[in-house]
Amino acid sequence: MNEIVYQKVPREELVETVAELIATENVIGWFQGRMEFGPRALGARSIIGDARSPKMQSVMNLKIKFRESFRPFAPSVLREMVSDYFEMKGESPYMLLVADVVGDRRVKMTEEQQKLFGIDKLNVPRSDIPAVTHVDYSARVQTVEHDTNPLYYDLIKAFYKRTGCPVIINTSFNVRGEPIVCRPIEAYKCLMRTHMDYLVIGSFIVAKTQQKQLQEDSDWMKEFQLD
Repeated sequence: MNEIVYQKVPREELVETVAELIATENVIGWFQGRMEFGPRALGARSIIGDARSPKMQSVMNLKIKFRESFRPFAPSVLREMVSDYFEMKGESPYMLLVADVVGDRRVKMTEEQQKLFGIDKLNVPRSDIPAVTHVDYSARVQTVEHDTNPLYYDLIKAFYKRTGCPVIINTSFNVRGEPIVCRPIEAYKCLMRTHMDYLVIGSFIVAKTQQKQLQEDSDWMKEFQLD
């Protein structure tokens, strides 16, 4: 196994450091505690990024998930601020409810953009959080509360304090066709096999640029059937 280069940081510094990494358009593999049980990644085995970034949707699809560039991701939002961004007043802790982005955050298409067709039209930003906004201005929302997921909440809160935005991208920690990572070694391999920038596992931060290439890696893209 490779000698893994890492940085260990205390909890308070961890959320501040990762918030800054997200704000500067890095893609983060977030591996914390016990994994989720259910259909969605909820902040224990997640790939996270900046929902405000107009390029993040394409980057994460093409270079991380290895799927079509236009497919949108889901947002994680601070529970107390969900109504500031989505037409929703209640909670959605399991990312199972869909809500529209509120009107004042939508970006109206110009006449020229309305004339576009296919992928060109799909790529037009629909809101000020374009990476998590569907073509019809909807999003599959996860609300995050401190009582149920304190570390993930504190991360989003640190991102909000830094950027003014309480929303980040949350997608499952895997590539297309592959199960969600379960063990630390699977998370590390996912980091090394993709264009992800950092892996944050517990209190350890692993930068992709500081690692050696995987030794004797398999032809992993043929191991799982594509979705």
